[in-house]
Amino acid sequence: MDIGVLTVPLGNRSRGEAFEALADLGADAVELGVGGWPGEDHVDRRRTLDDEAAQSRLHDQLEEHGLRISALATHNNPLHPDEDRATEADTELREAIQLAAQLEVGTVTCFSGLPAGGPNDEVPNWVTAPWPTEHTEAHDYQWNEVAIPYWQDLAAFADEHGIDIAIEMHPNMLVYEPRGMLRLREATNERVGANFDPSHLYWQGIDVTEAIRLLGSEGAIHHVHAKDTRVYEANAREKGVLDTADYTDEVNRSWLFRSIGYGHGEEHWKDVVSTLRMVGYEGALSIEHEDSLTSSMEGLEKAVDVLERAVFDTTPGEAYWAE
Repeated sequence: MDIGVLTVPLGNRSRGEAFEALADLGADAVELGVGGWPGEDHVDRRRTLDDEAAQSRLHDQLEEHGLRISALATHNNPLHPDEDRATEADTELREAIQLAAQLEVGTVTCFSGLPAGGPNDEVPNWVTAPWPTEHTEAHDYQWNEVAIPYWQDLAAFADEHGIDIAIEMHPNMLVYEPRGMLRLREATNERVGANFDPSHLYWQGIDVTEAIRLLGSEGAIHHVHAKDTRVYEANAREKGVLDTADYTDEVNRSWLFRSIGYGHGEEHWKDVVSTLRMVGYEGALSIEHEDSLTSSMEGLEKAVDVLERAVFDTTPGEAYWAE
């Protein structure tokens, strides 16, 4: 199991400088933004697509620093009711899939997207309750009229290119928890699975290891983000966890994204790693730094420090004691 890093926090450094810094930290893999909210600081998707020389330069830099690409990332909203925004996100996704195939990278990470609540609405609508009943109707519209037809087509496109689509379960997106993830996978094909990011599950009250078992039993974990969250009970007891306070208003928030080990301890992360191995996942643990209480490099250093003690470096031996 590799330790990887989503390179977005190092976007102010050149690609070579970022790769060197991550290799020095002990990273084995990189997840590279190629569009959407992750941006494309280290890989210009359009310039690299179909350009063998540009792709060769990227491979040379990876080899120089002993790194591999775990996934290409393009997180956006291809289901947005604004046609221009949806088209832009769809183009990013399809070109990312094509580029991943050319680079021989097996996975693209993304969001499911979030539609409007009806055909005449202008903004996305995150439905979290079935009543009043117009919310149920909106939810049905989002799934049956928008999301499933779109994702069936995109999943077929991904299959044609031999690429897995790893969807991050994220609030304010249609797929934000494991049951929704499995619903979308069942409606499409096995190319559709999870970019398993526990940080968004912790604050929703979801048991992370149980979620790994649920998705892993279906072969539905295509990629993993190593990212922690801490719920601050003093605030949560007063206002719950559906918190709209700014992420930089740390003292008043019910929860914060934290560096690995600062939301949950090392024992928990060893359990996460062990459960991932139980369900057959042997890919990267891609660290996503979004801890506002520390700098990017310090957060990455501390995350690598914990994960190096948690991950297994070898494959299991024979269970001689069971014979």
